[in-house]
Amino acid sequence: MTGLAAYQEFLDRIRIPMRLACKTGSGWPMVLSLWFIYLDGALYCATRNGARVVSYLTGNSKCAFEIAADQPPYCGIRGQAVASIEKQRGCEVLDLLLERYLGGRENNLAQQLIKNSADEVAIRLDPVSIFSWVFSKRMKDTVPHMDRLTIKICP
Repeated sequence: MTGLAAYQEFLDRIRIPMRLACKTGSGWPMVLSLWFIYLDGALYCATRNGARVVSYLTGNSKCAFEIAADQPPYCGIRGQAVASIEKQRGCEVLDLLLERYLGGRENNLAQQLIKNSADEVAIRLDPVSIFSWVFSKRMKDTVPHMDRLTIKICP
């Protein structure tokens, strides 16, 4: 199994934002945190069409991503991707993200996001390279029960 499909269980289970790196109009890189979902062999995010990240990715579709927690066991996936903006899938992806991260639409944050979703777009990331890492072996004597944490969390 290759590509993101090899990491599907990790991507389906972990509920943290993805870090997305892209080049701004000034040429400087920018890192953003976005909710994501794995669908159809790609990573999807949602944002408003007027968000700066949309213009950054429209100007240069090459980007990088990382999905990794900030607490032990340190592990995750990262890679490089080509981004595309899918205007027709924005509300669909937003609904999936609300279910994934908030458990549905019945809360204040979800209602606020839905209220402002008229110009929602989907960001599709098609990976061209993917890497994973797990630091649990080198950390096994620093965190109690590291082996059990690694089995439940790491790709």
